[in-house]
Amino acid sequence: MNALDRVPDGTNPAVARVMDRLAGVAAQLAGRIARGGIDEHLGGAAGTNTDGDVQKALDVIADEAFMTALRKGDVRHYASEEQDGVVEMTAGGMLAVAIDPLDGSSNIDANVSIGTIFGIYPAADTPEGSFLRQGRDLLAAGYAIYGPQCVLMVSFGNGVIRYVLDPAEGRFRLIGTAAAIPADSTEYAINASNYRHWTKPIRAYVDDRVAGADGPAGMDFNMRWIASLVAETHRILTRGGIFLYPADSRTGYARGRLRYVYECAPIAFLIEQAGGRATDGENAILDALPDSLHGRTPFVFGSANKVARVAAYHDLPEAEISALFGMRGLFRA
Repeated sequence: MNALDRVPDGTNPAVARVMDRLAGVAAQLAGRIARGGIDEHLGGAAGTNTDGDVQKALDVIADEAFMTALRKGDVRHYASEEQDGVVEMTAGGMLAVAIDPLDGSSNIDANVSIGTIFGIYPAADTPEGSFLRQGRDLLAAGYAIYGPQCVLMVSFGNGVIRYVLDPAEGRFRLIGTAAAIPADSTEYAINASNYRHWTKPIRAYVDDRVAGADGPAGMDFNMRWIASLVAETHRILTRGGIFLYPADSRTGYARGRLRYVYECAPIAFLIEQAGGRATDGENAILDALPDSLHGRTPFVFGSANKVARVAAYHDLPEAEISALFGMRGLFRA
């Protein structure tokens, strides 16, 4: 191992090698991001990806760096949010990597935390077969967050491990196992500007958070919204709460906006390993089966009790979810 000081005993050697290569690129990107604006403009436009999303220079830089690092060795198939289709790597490789090379790139110029999200699967016989599968097939998943600290959060299927980049050495130091996601947070994250487009259950859930101590929850809440999935995830892993990116009535948002393969499945894997829950609002994300490489899904994750509460709102009678600030009689918190 070069970029990671160690991995848990019993880790599949091929998975450990791939994780080390991912960590090596993340360490290089962290240094490059820290110098952004000195050597280059990382937030400059660099085209659009397959779904028409604007790419920043760093999106392309990160994708090329990860692809190069993984091209030789254990990876047979590479699927990136920045690529149209699956890139075939080493014939006979036993693993497949799905990656969002640079999550939150719209925040680069604002100096807000951005990151990399990845998932490692056993390779299938066909390129798309490696990724059009349930998230429960993941062997490992995680993210790197490029913030005040560069932190790597990883699960090999037995809890969540936290590494911190030592910038003096360019290596990730193992700090320990992350604690279970707290259940008692009063924070929720959602883009409230889309309120008018949401379904009634999501509106009702947020209405009751806004009502605070005067509503059925009987307590006050704080809303958070960073617009960086890795930053939202890191906050929830650290101090609990809930994140919601629901489907809504806008064109192109009927199935949410986040991608199952590159974002939702890896994050859901981490969240469940930390004792939380991750759903599409009702059903477990890891049980879903994506229908395309860039297929999207609604995404709700965080403290298990709070995610279950959102699902309960979908089961309420129409009269109750339509009553703004109504005392719905739901269990509290």
